[in-house]
Amino acid sequence: MIFGDVGIPDWLRPLAKASDDVDPRELSRFLPPDDPSVRKSAVLILLAEGNDGPEVLLTERSWSLRKHAGQMAFPGGGVDPEDGTGDDGLVRTALREAEEETGLDPRGVVPFGIWPALWVPVSNFGVSPVLAWWREPSPVAVVDPAEVASVHEVPISALADPANRISCLHPSGFTGPAFTIGDLYIWGFTAGLLDKLLLLGGWHRDWSPSNVVPLPDRLVEAAWRSEGRRPEDVRRMTAIEHDLGRSTGGSSEGAE
Repeated sequence: MIFGDVGIPDWLRPLAKASDDVDPRELSRFLPPDDPSVRKSAVLILLAEGNDGPEVLLTERSWSLRKHAGQMAFPGGGVDPEDGTGDDGLVRTALREAEEETGLDPRGVVPFGIWPALWVPVSNFGVSPVLAWWREPSPVAVVDPAEVASVHEVPISALADPANRISCLHPSGFTGPAFTIGDLYIWGFTAGLLDKLLLLGGWHRDWSPSNVVPLPDRLVEAAWRSEGRRPEDVRRMTAIEHDLGRSTGGSSEGAE
């Protein structure tokens, strides 16, 4: 869904045009089921013109969170009643969450579209990505360390660089698109959306999915800690899962 001509720069117009009435199955094979238990949420895909071309805002989730600890993510979260309903409500959710997480000034943000809702099975969220232009960038940083560990403005050119693109191998056997940029390991739902962002925005460059890199132990261990495992069990189960993952190598797109 696109909001029409909102004065976005020319470099964003291919993304806006390609996003108009985009088929949700082009974005993910996991779509929200018709179930009232699925919680509506929104994330902000915020794009700005940086020193090295377009950039996108990402956060690293706190390592103490119960779900998705330590994972790279777009700012966002669940819809609150005061956000309202419909597209306007989703935009308010995405902007409110981004402000709470990073200190972003929403007055400098111009939303220009919303992708169809996608499903994150592990947390049962129906996530609507809100596309926006960061017309007037404001300072961003960690607001609450209990929620966010770090904030990053990542160049699109770095994401598109084949040298930074890999296939993630999760110990469960999941494989899917991922990115390694410096110390950042971006995988799962966020990496899947970034992969589609590059395609729809015209920034995609050919890369080799055969370059498979196992999920770092720190992320595997964070997942086990979220289940309330004792430290010795975390180490033991991490080793077991890595052995299973390396032996199976199956595919399950969209896992997180």
